[in-house]
Amino acid sequence: MKFVAEIKVMPHKELLDPQGKAVNNSLHKMQLHAIENVRIGKNIELHLEAASKEDAENQTREACEKLLVNKIMEQYSYTLSALDA
Repeated sequence: MKFVAEIKVMPHKELLDPQGKAVNNSLHKMQLHAIENVRIGKNIELHLEAASKEDAENQTREACEKLLVNKIMEQYSYTLSALDA
């Protein structure tokens, strides 16, 4: 079966996000003062082949924990969908 994993990676809430802070400051300079607490992350899309949804979830978690996410500084979540054959 073919699956697509959509992974959202964000910095831990407790950590400073310099990119988010820079964007937040720029927005305020543009007179967009109602916008607060900008956080910058990344989205990753993986297409994978797996025998089952459970196997696809295991592969997705392994990819995140071994390569895609720095668990010291980042957290992640994902959704997994089967692709039509």
